[in-house]
Amino acid sequence: MAGSITLRLLLLGAFVSKAMASCAYGTLLHPRAEDGTVEVNTFGYTGQIGPTNWVALDPAANAVCSTGVNQSPIDMVPGANAIIPASQLNLEIPDMTEGTEFENLGTTVEVIAGQGSMRFGNTSFTLQQFHFHLPSEHLDAGKSMAMEMHMVWESADAQIAVVGVFIDVEDGAGGSTPTPPGNSTGATLKKKDGFVKMVRKSTPHTHDKRQLPAVAGSFFHVNAPTTAATSSSNLLETVFGSVGEIAEPGTLTKTKSLNMAELVSTLAAGSFQTYEGSLTTPPCSEGVRWLVSDQKLAIKTSTFNSVRDVIGFNSRFPQGALGEPNALSGMMA
Repeated sequence: MAGSITLRLLLLGAFVSKAMASCAYGTLLHPRAEDGTVEVNTFGYTGQIGPTNWVALDPAANAVCSTGVNQSPIDMVPGANAIIPASQLNLEIPDMTEGTEFENLGTTVEVIAGQGSMRFGNTSFTLQQFHFHLPSEHLDAGKSMAMEMHMVWESADAQIAVVGVFIDVEDGAGGSTPTPPGNSTGATLKKKDGFVKMVRKSTPHTHDKRQLPAVAGSFFHVNAPTTAATSSSNLLETVFGSVGEIAEPGTLTKTKSLNMAELVSTLAAGSFQTYEGSLTTPPCSEGVRWLVSDQKLAIKTSTFNSVRDVIGFNSRFPQGALGEPNALSGMMA
């Protein structure tokens, strides 16, 4: 399975033209420019360069956008996808004490990472970048959220995984990192050498393989808690505190010190719906492993307004159920 995913991504990636894949930007599918230039994407989200016309922008490269049957984003309906507890991912992300580059690709704003590790089944991934969509691309049981963060991970053999985290607007009451009843994920947190790591307890989980996707490893369960409490995010407030400095496409700046421990702690408190889908931007390559957290982050209303002023609208419309014909396939006839 892993080999077929890798081959499919590499074949599709071979056709990716410059400035045509913000979801995969910074990976082997779309490396950054060696001279440090920030490439501005040539697709968009409205009119002739919007999602319904992505295939016309490059018919050879973007055909899957209109023909693929496992496209993202989708509606994250409870019970529709397999659930994986956060403790199974062995997620580690070091604090970025010196800050890091923050850039405007024209279609999103993106934080460069290049460090941090995650393990899914038998495959290890490195965090390459995280970027933002406004409003959310995935739906939360039919509801659109204010924003969504996509954390893009890549393995040594070019497999892509994306962790999706919903972002809401703080209601003024504040929040704290949620903990599911009984610590159902079995995760504890340990910090060493600047890393925060989710460590699995020895207590086994109940497994139900009947609804699982065909991926290596036997670590899914279906009856995971669906805690979705909102926590106030100092991390996002710090990141977006610099968004005004990259208001123009093609610009970049450097963030202040980023405390990634907060994010790891929040993700560790819950679980993930997982499915095999696609990039949500051209070329819409399939074979992407999605892990959508049930833990939400929040930002202040004023922060949301500042981000909206820069990003505008950058959300692909929800796709059909996995395996169903592409809604745009009839337009290709």
